[in-house]
Amino acid sequence: MSIEILIIEDTADIREGVVEILELAGHTVYAAANGKEGVELAKRHLPDIILCDIMMPELDGYGVLYLLHNSPETAAIPFIFLTAKADRVDLRKAMEMGADDYLTKPFDDVELLNAVESRMKKKQQQKEFYSKTLDQLGHLVSHNNGLAELQNIIRERKVRQFKKNQVIYYEGDKGSGFYIVLSGRIKTSKMAEDGRELITGLHAADRYLGIAAMLADEAYTDTATAVEDSQICIIPKEQIEELLTDYPDVSRQFIKLLAAQIRENEEHLLQLAYYSVRKKLANGLLRLHRQEETTDKVIRISRDDLAALAGMATETVSRTLSDFKTEGLIDKDGSLITVLDLKRLEKMKN
Repeated sequence: MSIEILIIEDTADIREGVVEILELAGHTVYAAANGKEGVELAKRHLPDIILCDIMMPELDGYGVLYLLHNSPETAAIPFIFLTAKADRVDLRKAMEMGADDYLTKPFDDVELLNAVESRMKKKQQQKEFYSKTLDQLGHLVSHNNGLAELQNIIRERKVRQFKKNQVIYYEGDKGSGFYIVLSGRIKTSKMAEDGRELITGLHAADRYLGIAAMLADEAYTDTATAVEDSQICIIPKEQIEELLTDYPDVSRQFIKLLAAQIRENEEHLLQLAYYSVRKKLANGLLRLHRQEETTDKVIRISRDDLAALAGMATETVSRTLSDFKTEGLIDKDGSLITVLDLKRLEKMKN
């Protein structure tokens, strides 16, 4: 499949080499020698994907990404950073700003073509994610054009890729919108005064994050982190406020969503306060078991995350899991847990 690609790179040899490789693969390639020129070419040609160096004259790669993400016509274009800097801080900054991927120089022909092909496949898959998400969001409106408006909002937004352990937002950040989980799994957590992490929620596909902070115009009360590679659609607060104003039915349903989340959190807190160690761990496993979409129902979670979810010490989790395995309730292989006896876990005594 031939696509249009923009390469923004100030080093002539690298730029020309990338152009040659991509053109040999049958793609149409536009080339810019600096960030300012790259932004102009991106807006003029609206390529299918952008490859961009970080350290450049005129305008660096971070500036290019910022300008393009704040322009409606270029915000959804997949963006891959090319960088000779393998420092984790730089890479983390790139991904948190919204880059879809990165290639560390020097890279070979196969790495370049694989990165482009992989990103385009994921872009193609977005249509399926949109369709699935809109089906789930269909209950938000009962009549008129509310669903159509929500559909337009989602389709205009870029699907962000978050790698495992990447932070989506921090506790205390201003609530600038809400997040729809399209795939993967996200944990929300708070830090106790003694430094221990408490997981307040685990969110799989078709769950929503940040609704309370957005509606209350307050900061996020917890930190959201990807437990595994995930895809998320970010809906800006301004667009949702306009939708809620124009369509009261949507407003009422958002309130219902918020109320359901509050009830779920209250129940979780009661369990942490009053349930025994065995009952808390059983409930944590059941909660994770219901979220797994695979047919084998294998739970993938670290001991630390399971401890934070159940409100227990990591050592206690290890001992109790061993007991559950001995009793035939589960099977365990490293961080993989398989529920063997669902009914006995559900009937676990407090």
